[in-house]
Amino acid sequence: MYAAVFLLYVVVEIAALIWVGGTIGVLWTACLFLGGSLVGLMLMRSQWRRVIQGLRAAAGGKGSPGAAVADGALVAVGSALMVVPGLVTSLLGLLLLIPPTRWLLRPVVVLVAGKRAAVVAAGAEAFARAPRRGSGEVIEGEVVHDVFDGEVVDPQPRTPTRDPRLLP
Repeated sequence: MYAAVFLLYVVVEIAALIWVGGTIGVLWTACLFLGGSLVGLMLMRSQWRRVIQGLRAAAGGKGSPGAAVADGALVAVGSALMVVPGLVTSLLGLLLLIPPTRWLLRPVVVLVAGKRAAVVAAGAEAFARAPRRGSGEVIEGEVVHDVFDGEVVDPQPRTPTRDPRLLP
């Protein structure tokens, strides 16, 4: 599965690189790479600051925690895409780093995360209600460590060279 996704990524990136290089030229394609990386780095820095400010505001009760976390998730994915080499991944990363695109995608992220959180909460509730092992009655008794030919033997670490009973 992962190999197929990676292969698809490589094919898409190479096809995009060939198409863009053939359309605008090799030099302009290299400039596009460099320019996209620089813009992406500046956007990552500024948008992470905005995410931190949004999280602080939400912690202080002045903002929506769901929106702050969704923005953080989108900026994290956008930053990761900017690190992955390629024109297509850089373009997707830039789209996730600009605020208008995040504003459009935020409700989708909150909806998906809300459904996922409901599933996790249901699983946690089922886990909490499940009977625990070892929570039953304690029975006093003696532990027998080793029995050899019907004889109880003291537990000692043995190797075949030390215990003559284990040798052929």
